[in-house]
Amino acid sequence: MSEQQNFDVVVIGAGPGGYVAAIRAAQLGLKTACIDAALGKDGKPALGGTCLRVGCIPSKALLDSSRQFHNLTHMFADHGISAEKPKMDVGVMVGRKDKIVNQFTGGITMLFKANKVTPFHGFGTLHAGNVVKVKQHDGSEVELKAANVIIAAGSDSIELPFAKFDGDKIVDNVGALDFTEVPKRLGVIGAGVIGLELGSVWKRLGSEVTILEALPGFLAAADADISKVAAREFKKQGLDIKLGAKVSKAEIKKDGVHLTYTDAKGEQSLVVDKLLVAVGRRAATKGLLADGTGVKVNERGQIEVDEHCHTGVDGVWAVGDCVRGPMLAHKASEEGIAVAELIAGLPGHVNLDTVPWVIYTEPEIAWVGKTEEQCKSEGIPYKTGSFPFAANGRAVAMNEPAGLVKVIAHAETDRVLGVHLCGPNVSELVHSGVITMEFKGAADDLARICFAHPALSEVVHEAAMAVDKRAIHKAN
Repeated sequence: MSEQQNFDVVVIGAGPGGYVAAIRAAQLGLKTACIDAALGKDGKPALGGTCLRVGCIPSKALLDSSRQFHNLTHMFADHGISAEKPKMDVGVMVGRKDKIVNQFTGGITMLFKANKVTPFHGFGTLHAGNVVKVKQHDGSEVELKAANVIIAAGSDSIELPFAKFDGDKIVDNVGALDFTEVPKRLGVIGAGVIGLELGSVWKRLGSEVTILEALPGFLAAADADISKVAAREFKKQGLDIKLGAKVSKAEIKKDGVHLTYTDAKGEQSLVVDKLLVAVGRRAATKGLLADGTGVKVNERGQIEVDEHCHTGVDGVWAVGDCVRGPMLAHKASEEGIAVAELIAGLPGHVNLDTVPWVIYTEPEIAWVGKTEEQCKSEGIPYKTGSFPFAANGRAVAMNEPAGLVKVIAHAETDRVLGVHLCGPNVSELVHSGVITMEFKGAADDLARICFAHPALSEVVHEAAMAVDKRAIHKAN
């Protein structure tokens, strides 16, 4: 054991919560270390967590590549563009994805150097007294002591007992990002963000994709009007989404993975070449806490924290996927910044009610705030306004007229309670809603702002106007 090293802040985990917290702490003049155990495909340490290595960034790279191919084969003819026998080189596509991942993970290494954050590569365990022991990849161990420890351990894919990951036939998001060829038949368990996004990637490239969702409703977390539009578009694209389908068995045989599931019609069977299991994620807290730390973990494996991400143990904080709230990279980053600022004596705060959600399918789906169903169940008086992309000049010119924007406002105060979107580039448009809600804005505020024409964002403007039945380009 080497001599104990002292820091002002030690961060466990270098994902979007951890690396951001470390950089912000260092910016504020705190001596900071950041520990991460992950290795890249080349076997070398790779910072950035699930998001940069095997999540948000690589999936968006494949989504973009597959969308370009789909547009070439299905959309470009409408523009007068034709190409003979286009083909997709999966190896080149995956290689491009890997290059982007390396660019961003390497970028964090450079940011750590620029901000004087000390990285440690290995598995960190918190002990009593704010001591973190790091078992490094070479087998050696270092001991770090800090006034403050920020736990940002992230999350892992949930594995089903009857469908164990083998990295080849049955995979999680990591495996589905690295197929060497387009599977003829792809099965997906779970119609959530990962299932829909990666299912879309391989469907566009020619896979026959079947998504099995145990819940009876589609995208229950989204507003019902948005879910309905999205489901209709996915059906047009040929994504076969079976709802109320509970999978009970997955057997690997010579001709593929044999699935058994039960739906309203009884027991069913399905054979696929590859199976993606995307049934959610759980906090990666196993082995993280030694005895006697005083840090509490709930029945879901999440670290218990207050509204300021403090664990109740002096100097110990936790952020991101390993605590309550949505498992989203941007939520983790905001919590990381807030905690670093609180440690430095500054005000730090994250409003979980205005964290935006995005699903990067085609069309995209995004929302912030309450759904109409939540308003009903909570007894909140509300009014709504919606506007379709089909009535927007820019969307029609882009040949992407599917979808709508829906604004929900308080019936008495007009305060915006939620903004829900399905359509082109809504991952960018949702922030009009986020900003309005953060500034306690009303639907009338959005309605009275001048939006550029022609622009997709005009749909947000007209939806806000529709709340008071004064949209211009549709019958109210």
